[in-house]
Amino acid sequence: MNLLLIASTGGHLAQLLSLRAWWQQHERTWVTFDKEDAVSALADERVVWAHHPVTRNARNAVRNLGLAVRTLRRLRPDVVVTTGAGVSLPFFVVARFLRIRTVYIEVFDRIDSPTLNGRLSYPFSDAMCEQWPQRETVYPESIVIGPAL
Repeated sequence: MNLLLIASTGGHLAQLLSLRAWWQQHERTWVTFDKEDAVSALADERVVWAHHPVTRNARNAVRNLGLAVRTLRRLRPDVVVTTGAGVSLPFFVVARFLRIRTVYIEVFDRIDSPTLNGRLSYPFSDAMCEQWPQRETVYPESIVIGPAL
């Protein structure tokens, strides 16, 4: 399986990294920001560096949309997997139009309400995964996978 793994740096990236036992079995490419923690953690991985910041930055949102089109058309992954945040939304939108499967893993630290990116990505997600059983009612048909960390 060919994966495209997308996460903002920090905790979002840490949660995807914690799933190493699963993703290391597959061909993969990462999309994240060119920041110290990501550069260090992904030193031996294939990475596409996204444009940062994305929050309240329309220019970088458009640039990341173009990056999503180019990256997804070139790589044609079997599935796009993300823990968020904003960097993943353009990839989910483009993946939907290209008929590429998408999996959104809602972050561990969000217990009482959905994230903005989760709400925006839900319509484009083939699978919405929750880490807390009490949150499975937030998104209809979500899958409880348990804690990633």
